[in-house]
Amino acid sequence: MGSRDYMVITNNPLVLDRLKETRHVVYRDISYEEILREVRDRIHEGHTLLSHPLSGSVKPNETPYKSIMISEGKGEVDEASLKLIENAIQACRKFIFKSDLYEAPVYDDFQIIDLTLLESGMASADAG
Repeated sequence: MGSRDYMVITNNPLVLDRLKETRHVVYRDISYEEILREVRDRIHEGHTLLSHPLSGSVKPNETPYKSIMISEGKGEVDEASLKLIENAIQACRKFIFKSDLYEAPVYDDFQIIDLTLLESGMASADAG
C-alpha cells in the first residue's frame, strides 16, 4: 500500500498543514465525535478503516483532534470497519468533554500527538 491508496480524515490543522502537499487530506473544522461520524459515513459508502479510531492513550473528548486513515477506493461495506467505528462513537459518548478546559498551548501539544500517531500509521501503510 502506498500514499495513493489511502486518505486521511482529520480535524487537526497541523495535519492539514504538514501533509496537504503529499497526501490526500480531508480537513473538517468539526468535533472529535463528528470526525468519527464522517468516517462512519464514508465506511457506509464502501471505504475501509485503515487506522484505529481510538489509537493512542488520549481518551476521546480529552483531545479535540483526531486523524483517521481510510482506503481511497471503495468496495463492499466492510463490516469489521463499521463495527470498529460504531464502537468508537459509542466510547466517545461515554466520556465527559474536557478539551475546552485547557490552556491554549495544550492544544498545540494535542495536535502534535495526533500527527505523531498518524505518521506512525502512514509509515506502516507506505512500507507495505
